[in-house]
This record gives sequence, structure tokens and C-alpha cells, in this order.
Amino acid sequence: MNFQTLETCINETFKECKGRVSVMLEMDGHVYEFNSDEVYSSASLIKIPILIEGFRQVEKGILRLDQQIRVEEYSKAGGAGVIHVLSHGMVLTIKDLMTLMIIVSDNTATNILIDLIGKDSINDCIHSLGLSCTKLARLMMDLDAIRQGKNNLTSAADMVALLKIINEGSFLSEESRQEILNMMSHQQFNHKLPAFMDLDKVFVANKTGELPAIEHDCAIIGYQGKTVYVAVLIDEIAEKESARYVLNRIGKLIYEYIIK
Repeated sequence: MNFQTLETCINETFKECKGRVSVMLEMDGHVYEFNSDEVYSSASLIKIPILIEGFRQVEKGILRLDQQIRVEEYSKAGGAGVIHVLSHGMVLTIKDLMTLMIIVSDNTATNILIDLIGKDSINDCIHSLGLSCTKLARLMMDLDAIRQGKNNLTSAADMVALLKIINEGSFLSEESRQEILNMMSHQQFNHKLPAFMDLDKVFVANKTGELPAIEHDCAIIGYQGKTVYVAVLIDEIAEKESARYVLNRIGKLIYEYIIK
């Protein structure tokens, strides 16, 4: 399969989805875009810029990865994650909170980190990276904020830019980037882009996002010196099966392309 064939197959896949689809894909010096600058509700993809700014503050000495935080009952948020069903008063490190935010998309961990890092600092970081479509406007599971029209936003193009910052470049130190890649490579939600990949054969570091009518995933995929950056955002779906089919299919097509 050549890249042109891959593009054609991805385009054909969209016909199976009844929602709005956006894709950004970079690999082998090739770029494929489909509505990649359109703005979407980010769902849990917003946790990636939160993580990046958290590590930047660790590098500046504002935070420490081993800093201990007591989880109080009032800070618990529902939805994804495990902290909200555990006993209150537990003590976790900032690294623990970051890890839980990524590998099980823990909303309580995320909200604690937003408070510690600062919403303004996270948005300043996003702005400094030139990400025009991404914004943190509310805490996780803040239904009142959603009703007031406050939402966390991003685009497929912005997500690929963030993945590249994690995997290369000088915005973060090598140590920080490796810590983030390690967290993302232990992602527990592999039912979207990586669903039909042999994870013993390829390296995958991904982060999913979902809300009612929304299914997202973005990933760094590595195989024998090849690196893929991909973000697929889907919304306006009446049922999730067609959206997950698109995510599964695009992931499978990319996998077949890079291991050929």
C-alpha cells in the first residue's frame, strides 16, 4: 500500500460514519488532512496540554513529581477514572495523579491537577504553542459550566502538534518527554485507533476522549524507525458503533501501511 492508496482507503472509511469527522495524519514525510482545523469539544483530549504544562512547571521547580496531595471528598468528580470510588483522604503524588489522568482518564485526578497547575497557566501554555483551536474552559464533569456554554475545545491539527511536542523538539526536556511517553504507552483504553494493532510489534502512545455523541483518539505510533502522528475527532453521532468503526479502521489501515 502506498500513501495515496492509504488516503483513498481513509476517505472511503468516512462513508461508514454518520457523524462529523476530522483527521490529521503525519508520517514518512507525508501529511493527510481532512477538516483538521475544525473546532470540536475536546472531551478528555484536553488532558494532554494539562500534562504538558504540568511537566513544564516541574522543570521550572514550581511542582515536584513526588509532591504529595491529599484527595478530599469534595474534589471527587464522576465519569472516567477510579479515584472517585475509593476512600477519601488518600495521599497521591503529582506523578500518580498525572498517570491516572492519562492511563484511565481519571477526572478527579484531572481536576486536582487543573487546580494545582492553574487554568490560566494551562491556557497560556496552549497559546504559547500557537494552538489556535485549543482551550481549557472548565473542570471535568462540570455540568453547570457546560450549560453556561463553557466547553473545552481542540482540533485534530492541534492534537497532532501536541503529540509532536511530546515526541520531539525542545519545548520539554528529554526526561519529561520520556515520562509522558511512558504514561501514554500504558494507556488502558485501546479500543479505538489501536484496536487492531499488534501492540507487541508497534509502539503506541495514545489518549482517547469521549462524551455523549463524541468519540476521539490521538496517537503516536512507532515501528522500526517510522513514526506516525494521528488524531481522529468525531462528533454529532447518534450511536457510537459507526464512529468506533471509523477509528478502528483508520488505525488498522495505518498499522498495515507502516509494517508493510
